[in-house]
Amino acid sequence: MADSGKPPVPGRLTVVSTSTDGIRVLTVVGDIDHDTAGPLRQALDPSRLGPVPRAVVDLRRVPFMDSTGINILITAQQALTQAGGWLRLAGAQDTVLRTLRLVQLDAVINCYPTLRQALHP
Repeated sequence: MADSGKPPVPGRLTVVSTSTDGIRVLTVVGDIDHDTAGPLRQALDPSRLGPVPRAVVDLRRVPFMDSTGINILITAQQALTQAGGWLRLAGAQDTVLRTLRLVQLDAVINCYPTLRQALHP
């Protein structure tokens, strides 16, 4: 999850994890699909997020997400809620936001236009 400072490799998903005010911020770069989703799945594991798992997934640099990404987010939302925490999404591009709305994930997971709004609603 460390940031190597190098640009992302095409076809590969990177997730950089930082913490702000006790909230884990997961900055995702690249397409989220069946072949690339492993790093996001690992990053959203509640055991990696602390005793009260609160996370914001920053989607500003995600141009595409398929059903694999949707399923990861749903699973993470359920696990974090059961552990007394929460999950929020921030900055989804129009193409990803349309997907979130189409499957009504925005009704289950709070979505915010910016990272700042997700951190301080």
